[in-house]
Amino acid sequence: MKKSNFIQSVGNTPLIYLESLSKLTGCEIYGKAEFMNPGGSVKDRAALGMIRQAEKDGRLKPGGLIVEGTSGNTGIGLALIGNILGYKTKITIPNNQAPEKIDTMRGMGAEVLLIPPATYPDPANYRKVAERIAKEEGGYYINQFDNQANYMAHYKTTGPEIWEQSDQQVTGFVCAIGTGGTLAGISKFLKEKNPKIQVGCTDPVGSSMYNYFTRGVAEVTPGETISEGIGQGVVTENVRPCEVDHAFQLSDQNILDMVHYIVRTEGLFVGSSTGANLCGAYLMARKLGPGNRIVTILCDSGQKYISKIFNPAFLQSKSLRLDGSGDHLFPALDQIAKSQTSKRVSPVA
Repeated sequence: MKKSNFIQSVGNTPLIYLESLSKLTGCEIYGKAEFMNPGGSVKDRAALGMIRQAEKDGRLKPGGLIVEGTSGNTGIGLALIGNILGYKTKITIPNNQAPEKIDTMRGMGAEVLLIPPATYPDPANYRKVAERIAKEEGGYYINQFDNQANYMAHYKTTGPEIWEQSDQQVTGFVCAIGTGGTLAGISKFLKEKNPKIQVGCTDPVGSSMYNYFTRGVAEVTPGETISEGIGQGVVTENVRPCEVDHAFQLSDQNILDMVHYIVRTEGLFVGSSTGANLCGAYLMARKLGPGNRIVTILCDSGQKYISKIFNPAFLQSKSLRLDGSGDHLFPALDQIAKSQTSKRVSPVA
């Protein structure tokens, strides 16, 4: 029997056929089960790739300190891989993120600093704080947003897995943007294999990626989102390589409805970023028409968000309703498919 350690267990996740969404659209829709990575999310791949590249470049020395600003999942992957390889991990995270993720990182031995929310240009922003700590303490600042080892991890692993698991017949791929690494790496690989493959981005209100891909300007739309780990206000170095043909803008209610619908119909208990991805898969199926084979990412488990998107009191405080029947979801998504542009323009430099 071949034995694998934690690091060797990252990747090679299954591709799951999503029967309910497939029947609704006439397409074959699949989800890459990244919640089955050992750290519980798609971010394990990026964490491993960025650490290994830093070691290769000599920027991370034995016994060194890893420092990163994260909404949670990347921090979990860094902490676990750091433990195996002998690194200490210090994480900065906005204090409005799910407490489940904060407790998880601390339980794994990471030092976690809670930072009040601030826009990226503000020196008090959690990412700026992480960068400053790394300089002051001689640590290595991972900088997952601009570290291109992030997207290369998906180019080298996730993209090839999707290509082979789909029998080289994938015609569409779609996911949301956090750092941009997942979308950039996978889209780059798949389009090299077949330039006709269509790539989509789903974006929550309050982010700028929809405007970036449809208007060429990274202008933030009014509003805010409860979705964690997605919704980017700036164009990162991992966003720039993204090859996107279609962009869709979603409300929190769209995303929430999908999260609750999919657990009832498919038995998949997922977080809000996955909800956005599944909405995107449905919308892309509507755009491309029946007969296509579309893949998206099942990022992580809903267990990390019990206190938020599965908490009726929290949802009520945000004026969100809890209804997983699909009665509200699919008419709303069909309207998005009809009304929103999918034409890509050249971004303004």
